[in-house]
Amino acid sequence: MKIFSKTELALWAASVAAILASLAVFGGGGVLTALASVIGVTSLMLNAKANPAGQALMVVFSLLYGYISYGSRYYGEMMTYLGMTAPMAAAALVSWLRHPSSRGRSETAVGEVGGREAAFMLLLTAAVTALFGYVLALLGTRYLPVSTLSVATSFAAVYLTARRSPFFALVYAMNDVVLIVLWSLAAMDERSCVSVVVCFAAFLCGDVYGFLNWRRIKKRQSEEAA
Repeated sequence: MKIFSKTELALWAASVAAILASLAVFGGGGVLTALASVIGVTSLMLNAKANPAGQALMVVFSLLYGYISYGSRYYGEMMTYLGMTAPMAAAALVSWLRHPSSRGRSETAVGEVGGREAAFMLLLTAAVTALFGYVLALLGTRYLPVSTLSVATSFAAVYLTARRSPFFALVYAMNDVVLIVLWSLAAMDERSCVSVVVCFAAFLCGDVYGFLNWRRIKKRQSEEAA
């Protein structure tokens, strides 16, 4: 069965090409960063199709990105991806597999997050962010305000992912913007970090596409269920 459309394949190829080109020009982590970037882009494209395999790849990406962040002393990113994103991506994988659409396990059913749950999510996000922010301050994390904001957007995104809400991709896009700022600051001191900026710019394009595609999937699933 064909998984990606020509447009999606073109978006994936352009993202990978941009990332690999930036690594060739600016350096930055070598094979490990290249591998993590390609896995991340592929994960986003599968997530955009509501395919649970995207969450499995997100677990792998989180482990690699956490290690890369540790090397740059971005302890907030390390803690967020190793202690939060990776395990919640695993939980999301289980949730997506347990709620297949009428097309089978290759596509999860789109879920809903009501007003009360959204309010609970915001309170929980605030609590998690406060806790992580305190720990990050103790660790002497670089660019603490930006790192703390990354924790907030990351947690909200992974929560919505586990709940199969189309808005997970939109919040991830917000997180991508935060990370572009974070690694741009690092690039002022270390030229090789430019490649990570390009990586998250590619992720931003993928997440925006994912949000738009999930809205289409939701409409189609509703029509099929009618």
